[in-house]
This record gives sequence, C-alpha cells and structure tokens, in this order.
Amino acid sequence: MKNHLEAFTTQWFFTFAFCLFTFYFCDMDITTVIKEKLNAEWLPEVYRGKVRTQRTRAHRLEIAERENRAIIQHTLLGVELKVGNQRFSCPDLSTARYLQIFARIGCGAVAVPYDITKISTLADELESAWQKILLLFEKAAKDKTASVKGRMRSSLIKEIRLEIEEIGAGSLMPEFKQSTKQRSN
Repeated sequence: MKNHLEAFTTQWFFTFAFCLFTFYFCDMDITTVIKEKLNAEWLPEVYRGKVRTQRTRAHRLEIAERENRAIIQHTLLGVELKVGNQRFSCPDLSTARYLQIFARIGCGAVAVPYDITKISTLADELESAWQKILLLFEKAAKDKTASVKGRMRSSLIKEIRLEIEEIGAGSLMPEFKQSTKQRSN
C-alpha cells in the first residue's frame, strides 16, 4: 500500500508541475515563436525602424493598458477614434487608423510622424503587422482551450505593448533646426 501511495504522490506531483509549466511558460513560447517568424515585420520592430527614425511628436491616449476595442467613427465634427466609452478627435482618417492600431493593444503614449503624408503608409504597414501577428497566433493556439487562448493572447499583447513603451513616444514636439543659409557680413 505504501508503494502505491508513493507512486500516486510522485505521479500527481509531476502532473501538477507539468500543468504549472504549461500555464506559465507555453504562452511565452508562442510570443517568442511569433516574434522570430515575423522578425522585421514584428509590430514593435516596424514602430522602431520606420516610425521612431522619423521626426515625430508624442501623442497620448488616456486608455486602459489592455486589449481594447477601437472603432473609427465619422461624425459631423470630423473623424473620431472611439476606445471603450471614450472618444478622441483625430485630424484625419489616416491619423485615426494609425492611432487605432496602438489603441487596440493599450498603448497610451505613441509617436506620430510629423509629416502627415507618411502616416497612411505607416498605418498600412502597422495594420499588416498586427494582422500577421493575429494569424500566427490563431495558427499556434488552435488546439488550446478558450481560457488558455485568452491568457496567451493577453500575454502576447502585453509583450507588444511593453516593447513599444520601451521604444518610447519621443518628445511632445519635434525638434526643428534653427540654422539658416544667410550670409554673415
């Protein structure tokens, strides 16, 4: 009887340890796998390489640091980005699309390119990166239960958000060089 009890206890311990390992570390593995597969198309890498290398201004959204539902609305007063119950006025549709990507993942402070002609292209690239992340996530988590999928997805989004916050939003106003080409006599 004692041998059966020891065998049961040992088996129970290893099962419990495996469940804990799966709970805490499998979602990290999927984040790492997705990041490695996308490489230069990983959303924070696109932000670092194509947004932060330009002249930008910081933009703040007072939103929760979690996955949010962000909707672009066309009103009589212009274009608005609705995140939860809050509405943020945007100067144009391309800026609203750009901010929508970051609002979805809960980034409160992001850099917006000062050159408005580049915002639309960047919004396309960032949206494409986001959709690729979601496709790879669904493929990797297809055999998981709904609760495990939810934890894995929130962990993935948190990792993206933390990387973007680490890159930073930059200064409130872009830096302008004051030098002129006038002759000095």
